[in-house]
Amino acid sequence: MRLAIIPLLFTLLHAGENKNSKENSQEKHKVSKQASVTIDGNKIDYRVTASTLTLKSEMDKDRADIFHVSYERIGIADRHKRPVMFAFNGGPGSSAVWLHLGALGPRIVPTTPDGTATLPPPTILQENPHSILDLVDLVFIDPVSTGFSRKKGDSKASEFHGVEGDIHSVADFIRRWTSENGRWASPKYLLGESYGGVRATGLAEHLQNEHGMTLNGIVLLSSLVDFRTLRIRSADDLSYSVFLPAMTGTSHFHKKITGDRDALVKESQQYAFSTYAQALLKGAAITEAEKNKVAQKLADFTGLPASLFLANNLRLSPSRYRKELLREEGKVLGRFDARIAWPSTHPDTDTPAYDPSYSVALGAFSTAMNDYLSRDLGWTGHQPYRILTRKVHPWNWGASNSILNMTKQLESAMIHNPQLKVLVMCGYTDLATPPANMQYSISHLFKIPEKRRQSIEFTWYEAGHMFYLNQPDLEKMRKDLVNFLN
Repeated sequence: MRLAIIPLLFTLLHAGENKNSKENSQEKHKVSKQASVTIDGNKIDYRVTASTLTLKSEMDKDRADIFHVSYERIGIADRHKRPVMFAFNGGPGSSAVWLHLGALGPRIVPTTPDGTATLPPPTILQENPHSILDLVDLVFIDPVSTGFSRKKGDSKASEFHGVEGDIHSVADFIRRWTSENGRWASPKYLLGESYGGVRATGLAEHLQNEHGMTLNGIVLLSSLVDFRTLRIRSADDLSYSVFLPAMTGTSHFHKKITGDRDALVKESQQYAFSTYAQALLKGAAITEAEKNKVAQKLADFTGLPASLFLANNLRLSPSRYRKELLREEGKVLGRFDARIAWPSTHPDTDTPAYDPSYSVALGAFSTAMNDYLSRDLGWTGHQPYRILTRKVHPWNWGASNSILNMTKQLESAMIHNPQLKVLVMCGYTDLATPPANMQYSISHLFKIPEKRRQSIEFTWYEAGHMFYLNQPDLEKMRKDLVNFLN
C-alpha cells in the first residue's frame, strides 16, 4: 500500500547515550538514540537512526536523498553476521510508514483489537511486543518523493518515478547502506508490501546481477508481481477469476454465506479457474443455460443475487461488489480490508465512492509518524513527510503497450540463487491485491525446478491488505516470520 531533504539548519549536540546525537558520518542529516523494547518476554536494547543517504551519479554528482529509519540491536558481538531486513511499502508513492509503525518496528500505532475502527485522536505510539527486532536489524526505506526522500541536484524526479528507475535507486541505496554499515557478511532479506512486491522481485534480480549481492529471502506481503491479474478491462477476464475467492472470504465474514470459510474459499478458487474461467472465455457465445448455471454458482459463492451477475454478463468488478454486498444496510466495504463497512455516501450509485479501510489508517499513521520523528527522535525541517503521495505520477511502467509482469525476474533470482526463499503473505478480505493473484503468478513460474517450489511458502491471515492491524494477525505474522528467518 500503500505511499529534497533540505539542509538542517542546526547542529545536533551529543547529550548522552539516550539523547539524540550527531554520528561520525559523511551524511549530514542523521539523528540517533538508544531505546529498548520487550519482545517475547525479553528486553531488547536497540539504536534507532533516522537519516538520509545521498545517491551519487557515476560522475559523483548528487542525485537524490533517500530517507530511512534503521533499527540495530545493541550488544551483538558479531554485528556483521547479524541478519538485516530492508522493508518498504508500495503505491507507487507510498512511504514505508505502514510496515514501520504497523507491523515490524519496535514502536507501533495502537489499533482496536480487530483493526476495523478508529481510535480517538491523537495517536501516540506504543511498544510493539511482536516486532522481529530481536532476530534481525531493520531498515525502512522511503523511495524518492515519498516520506522525506527527494531528488537532488540536477537530477529529475521522473528518473526515479518508474519501474526501472525505482529498482535501480533502491538497489543503490541498499548497496551503499550495506557497505557503509559493514553488513555484506550479514544474511539479507527484503520485505515488500503491495507494489513493494514488484520492487522486491526486481531488486532480487538486480542486486544479484548488478552488485553481486545474493539475498537469503524475500517476503511478499499482500503483493502482486503481474498487473494483468488485477486489471479490469474489456476482453481480459483473468481478474474476475482472481477476485472471486476474495469475494467469497469477504461474504463469509459478513455472514452472507455460511459454512467452513477455508473450504469455501478453496472451492471458490477451484471453480474460478476452471468452470468460471471457461464460461468467461466463451464471451457472447455462452448459452443461456450455461450462463444461468454459472450465475447461480457465483451467487452461492458471494451471497449476491444471480440476477446481478446475469445483468453484468457474469463479470462483477470488485468495486461493484464493495457497493452491492451491504447495499440494503446502506454500507460500503473497504478496498484494503473488506471487513470494514461504513455508511454509503452515494446510495444510488453503483460505486463505493471511498474506501473506509484507508480512512481507518491514514490519520492515525500520519499523526504517529510525524510525532515520532519530531518529538521522539528530534528530526526537524520544513518539508512534509509524505505518507502516500501522487507526486510520483505519471509512473513509467517500462513499456507503452504491455502489462508489467515481474515473474521472469523472480524466476531468474531463484534460478541463479538456489538458497533464496520466498514467503507470500495473504489476507482473506483483501480486495486490493487478492491472494489468488499471487497464487496464479507463482503457479506460472515454469522455469524453476519443481524442487525450488518448496522454497515458496504461502501463509494466510483473517484480515485484508494490512492484515497486521488485526491483533491476532499481527501475532501470527511474527510467528510466521520467525519460522521463515530460522
